[in-house]
This record gives sequence, C-alpha cells and structure tokens, in this order.
Amino acid sequence: MKFPSLLPSALIGAVASARSMTPMATLATARLANRDTPGNLVLLDRPVFKYGALAMGAGELFGDKMKSAPDRTVFLGLLARVMSAGIAGAALAPEGQEKAGAAVAVATAVPLAYLTLAGRKKAMASIGQTRSGLIEDALVVAAGAAIVALATRPK
Repeated sequence: MKFPSLLPSALIGAVASARSMTPMATLATARLANRDTPGNLVLLDRPVFKYGALAMGAGELFGDKMKSAPDRTVFLGLLARVMSAGIAGAALAPEGQEKAGAAVAVATAVPLAYLTLAGRKKAMASIGQTRSGLIEDALVVAAGAAIVALATRPK
C-alpha cells in the first residue's frame, strides 16, 4: 500500500473538515453522472442515499450561514465529519483498501476541523459570517468536486 493511492481519501477528509456533507454530496453527484468509485461501496447505488446526500449537502450550505449554526467541532459536528469522511474515504480508496482509505480520511478530517474553524472565525471577524461562509463554500465545494472527478471514472 503506497500513500499516493490513498491521496484522494486524505483530500476528501480535508473537505469534510470544513463541510461535513460535501464529500457525500459530491459522491452522490458522481454516481448520478454515471461515474464509478475505485472503492466498492454499495450505499452509493441506493437512490435514498444519493438523493439524501444531495439534500443534506445543500442544507448544510444554507444552514452554515445562520447565526445559530454550531461550531464544526461540537460532538455532532465531529461525528458527522467522521461518518462522511469515512464513507467517502473508503469510496475513493483503491479496491481492497477501503478500510485504510476510511481511516486516512477520518484522520485528516478531525484535526483539520479545528484548523478550518480557526480560519473561518478569523475570516468572520474580518468580513462577516455570510461572506466568509460563501467564500468557504465555494472553495470547499470546488475542491470536493475536483477530487471526486479526478478519483472516479465513467462506468
């Protein structure tokens, strides 16, 4: 097992650190575009999962701008990151390395959640919650889409 084969898993973990549902939404979008992941993950083939992931991804983007939105490092925020990063990391890992991919993604997502939160708080102090959130959304969604597009292949 070479680390470069798990690079997409680590990168999607970084995405999960900032937006917990974006990894799942980007994978769902890839499946809807008839793209296949390297890792074997049957959840991605269930319509309820695909459309639910898309809805949750969109909901998170809107909810993040609310004044009442909790920090990403609260227990439920970290739990969502662990689950999303784990599933996405497994899906983007080479076949047979799904467990390692999940572990790498989670090990990336959790510590980076604290770093991305610190960056967001700094940005919020400078430009406000909504503007900083929209900029973070654009960066994170673009990164997630690029990672998944490069790591998947047409069926």
